[in-house]
Amino acid sequence: MRILLVEDDPSLASGIRLALKPEHYTVDHLADGAVALTALQGSEPFDAVILDLGLPGLDGMRVLEAVRRGGNRIPVLVLTARDAVDDRIAGLDAGADDYLVKPFEVAELKARLRALLRRSQGQASPMLECRGIRLDPASREVCYRGEVIPLSRREFTLLQEFMGHPGRVFTRDTLTRLVYGWEEDVESNAIEVHVHHLRRKLFPGLIRTVRGIGYVLDRAPQEAEA
Repeated sequence: MRILLVEDDPSLASGIRLALKPEHYTVDHLADGAVALTALQGSEPFDAVILDLGLPGLDGMRVLEAVRRGGNRIPVLVLTARDAVDDRIAGLDAGADDYLVKPFEVAELKARLRALLRRSQGQASPMLECRGIRLDPASREVCYRGEVIPLSRREFTLLQEFMGHPGRVFTRDTLTRLVYGWEEDVESNAIEVHVHHLRRKLFPGLIRTVRGIGYVLDRAPQEAEA
C-alpha cells in the first residue's frame, strides 16, 4: 500500500516513515500543503493520505476541502495538535475519514491506518482472501493451502495491492510507483522479477500478464493463464 504523508515536522515525518516501513507500506513524504494538493490532483496512485493540518504553503484543512471538491475519495487520516472538539468536527465535516491528535502512539496510528484502508476496500475483515491465498496485513503473514509462505517486503506489498483490487489491471508504471514510491532508483524489470517470484512461491497462474499493459490478479482462474 502506498501512503502519502503530508507533515512539515521533519522529526515526526521521519519517525512515521520508519514506523510504517516494517508494515510493508511505501511512504512518500511532502512537507508543503500546496505541493501535496498538486500531487493528489495528479495521476499518482496513492492508497491513503496521512495529513497534518498545520502546513506551510496551504493549510491542511484547505488541502482536504480541495481534494474532496475535486471528487477524490482517497482515505484521509488527519494528524493535528488542534484537539478542540470543534476542530475535530470541522475536519471530519471537511472530508477526513479519521482523526488522530498529537501526540499519539505509533501503534494506534498503525491500527487506524489499517482500519481506514480496510473500510476503503469495503472489507469487514482485516484479512484479504483470494484464490486460496490468505493475507493478514496486521501480522504481515501470507498463507496458501495452510502453509505460511515467506515473502520479501516488496513481494508482500505487491501481493497486497493485487489482492486488495482483484480484477483490476495494473500497468507496470503504476505498480512501480505503488511498490517503490518516488525516492528509489528502480531497475526496469523490477516488477517482472517480483511477479515471477510470487508465481513461483504461490502458483504460476496467480497473476496474469495483460499483454502490452501490465498485470492482473483475476478473481477466478482463467481458461488460459499467462
